[in-house]
Amino acid sequence: MATVSPAAAVAAVPAGERGATRVADRVVAKIAAAAARETLRAASPGAPTDAHATVTVHRRDGRLDFGEARVRVTVELGYPCDIGARCGEVRRRVIEQVTELANMTVPEVAVEVERLHSPLLDGADRGRVR
Repeated sequence: MATVSPAAAVAAVPAGERGATRVADRVVAKIAAAAARETLRAASPGAPTDAHATVTVHRRDGRLDFGEARVRVTVELGYPCDIGARCGEVRRRVIEQVTELANMTVPEVAVEVERLHSPLLDGADRGRVR
């Protein structure tokens, strides 16, 4: 009885019929949010950080990677800080992680600062402002 090696079996099936691997948009969003949180925690240990990501994935046929991901990340930052530098660090880390873990190109990362946390106001009794 002749056995067929796995490589020969794959080669026998035409490329268009083999199936495909797709990374779900929510998985890319989780990767991006985790990368943003990791970056913010490293930049200011102990500070409250939060990051959320929404992702639009564009798929292209005939490419070796899994498409393009346009990412929007919403972050909360400690203040005072260099907001532009922090957003740049987040942008670079998100691109790096999505490229590495999802094998997707990331042509655009929009970083939106949703909230600033001031250590002077944290823990202070804040009354209502009318």
